[in-house]
Amino acid sequence: MKKMLSLLLASAMTLSLLAGCGGAPQTPPAQSNPPSNSSSQGGASTPETPAGSIKVAALASAYEETYPGMWKEVCEAFTAETGIEVELISDKALEDVIGPSMQGGDFPDVIHLATGRDKKLTEQFIKDKNIAELTDVLSMTVPGESAKVSDKIVPGFTDTSITNPYGDGKTYLAPMFYSPCGLFYNAGLFAEKGWTVPTTWDEMWALGDKAKAEGYDLFTYPTTGYFDTFFPTLLYSVGGPEFFDKAMNYAEGIWDTDEAKQCFDVMSKLAGYTAKVTVAQANDQDFTQNQQLILDNKALFIPNGTWLVGEMKDAPRADGFQWGMCALPGSGSGTSASYCWMEQAWIPAQAPNLDGAKQFVAFLYSDKAAEIFAKGGAAQPITGITDSMEGDNKIFYSIYDNGASAVMGGFAAYASVPGLGSVREVFFDPFNSLVNGSLTPDQWMADIKAASDQMRENLLTE
Repeated sequence: MKKMLSLLLASAMTLSLLAGCGGAPQTPPAQSNPPSNSSSQGGASTPETPAGSIKVAALASAYEETYPGMWKEVCEAFTAETGIEVELISDKALEDVIGPSMQGGDFPDVIHLATGRDKKLTEQFIKDKNIAELTDVLSMTVPGESAKVSDKIVPGFTDTSITNPYGDGKTYLAPMFYSPCGLFYNAGLFAEKGWTVPTTWDEMWALGDKAKAEGYDLFTYPTTGYFDTFFPTLLYSVGGPEFFDKAMNYAEGIWDTDEAKQCFDVMSKLAGYTAKVTVAQANDQDFTQNQQLILDNKALFIPNGTWLVGEMKDAPRADGFQWGMCALPGSGSGTSASYCWMEQAWIPAQAPNLDGAKQFVAFLYSDKAAEIFAKGGAAQPITGITDSMEGDNKIFYSIYDNGASAVMGGFAAYASVPGLGSVREVFFDPFNSLVNGSLTPDQWMADIKAASDQMRENLLTE
């Protein structure tokens, strides 16, 4: 199925846009956008949303910075098409804005906020099973069009563990902006040095040694959150789709396999090739300084998504700088792979206007909405949307045409257990400690095995 998905994506991806690895994958912060048709924003309580109107809360990400008013324009287009008024709340720290009011029982009808962010608000709603099912939205007709939502979405995007978190065949999160993720580098520097992009990890380590001798670090990362695309892609590239699926569900004994040991070995070696300044800057305030290491020719590779280009568009750079992006190298019998990062829109189970909310989600796949989102560089998984792309992003999105397997999905959701950390806390955050030497690879692996046992025992299933 993964191979089929790769082919489907390859046929649909000749694009050009920028996105938001929501943490890696969290969506990068941007400027706050004032609410539309609303006199209040933030944690303060607001009057009950009247019938015939809905409240939409959307993250003001780098897309909003690229095209200010993007979400406001989409909401206005929805109102023009349906007559349903929209109160828009948009902020770069959306969790802080809507969290307090939701604790008081005031819920938005639709929330656009991806998994993988530091505050883990979306993950908490998933764990608590407080998200409305959206399976019926797929069969709805897109407002203003004759096509059904399922006809518009590229096949495979509603068959992932991200959109269907409970493994019951039902969709709870709508796939929104997506982006190929991989290793970004300065193609101009590689051309100047006569270096070739590694296609295996052995070639990567050889390049790391060569670069170190010339004063370059091989690797950096924005924050550990960006490993939520890197590490699953590594698992897929080493072990293939069956191994990947087992790992995503914490299968018993999975971390004792040869494939898992290869992955842990890669991560451990990579920590040794990482720029030491990375850890101090790997936070939501300073992460762009790690990204700047690539532009300044101080580090060669950084895991990221296509939104990186827009986010760093005004940053200084070395002479001759040119963006390059490659898939993760293959290993053994594995294949090169690129994670398909995907943001999500969802409806809280307590949404007061469920019918209007579902109409809004359906409208997000309209040609009108897609055209507006594209002005901000946001690409949706809509068939044919990539045809008009050009420039850097046309190169980035063609990564699947060039032989990389598309990796989608993530670690399965599990119930909150006292003392059990989140996936990021267990799998990714410790990488900082691997880099600075305060944690050994053996201890990291032991902690993952112990936590995985608890995660498997507490999987959220219907």
